[in-house]
Amino acid sequence: MSLLQRLQKILAARGICSRRKAEEMITAGRVSVNGAVANLGDSADPETDEIRLDGDLLPTASDYVYILLHKPRGFVTTASDEKGRPNVIQLVDVPQRVYPVGRLDMDSEGLLLLTNDGEFANKVMHPKAEVDKIYEVWVNGFTEGGLAILKQPMQIDGYTIRTPKIKVLGVKGDGAHLEITIHEGRNRQVRRMCSHAGMTVPRLRRIGEGSLRLGNLEKGKWRYLTLEEIRVLMK
Repeated sequence: MSLLQRLQKILAARGICSRRKAEEMITAGRVSVNGAVANLGDSADPETDEIRLDGDLLPTASDYVYILLHKPRGFVTTASDEKGRPNVIQLVDVPQRVYPVGRLDMDSEGLLLLTNDGEFANKVMHPKAEVDKIYEVWVNGFTEGGLAILKQPMQIDGYTIRTPKIKVLGVKGDGAHLEITIHEGRNRQVRRMCSHAGMTVPRLRRIGEGSLRLGNLEKGKWRYLTLEEIRVLMK
């Protein structure tokens, strides 16, 4: 039974890139099916056809990897960077071509997932998954009034975020150590929330995502997710 799918869908599902980027790769002649250069609009059977990108076979399900990295500050969460800055892929030594699941800005640190399984990445990042993200946040300009603002829903990019969970872990002068749990993960969301409340963020570390915790994993180190951790996230 033939299970034909558009090539851009297959590339995205195998964790290579987005569908739009896959279309660009196909148009550039970088994709082949059974030895023939593919054209945009072509379909293939992902189970039986030999699909290659730049001459390399696409990963199969048995080649999928799921990685938890303790991202240090100073690394961008992209597979490559036009400015030549260090990227998180350089920290992970695996033969598979992996990419980050979501983002953690260059000045932030902590838990970051990487994989080559597009279906897994889409499920974790999809808003319906409601995967909570937990951050340790060090702020300056802390006030009780600012804390009250931080505990309320606010608009980010025209979108009203859900009420975050805020724990005050310590206060010294106008500095504070907070634990903030959010539900969306919009671009630089925690920093922008704090700015709206009159606070600056000299340091931010993600310590949890869904059921995962950073634990005592050292900065710059990584580990594979366990089968149970993958199963829970996929649910």
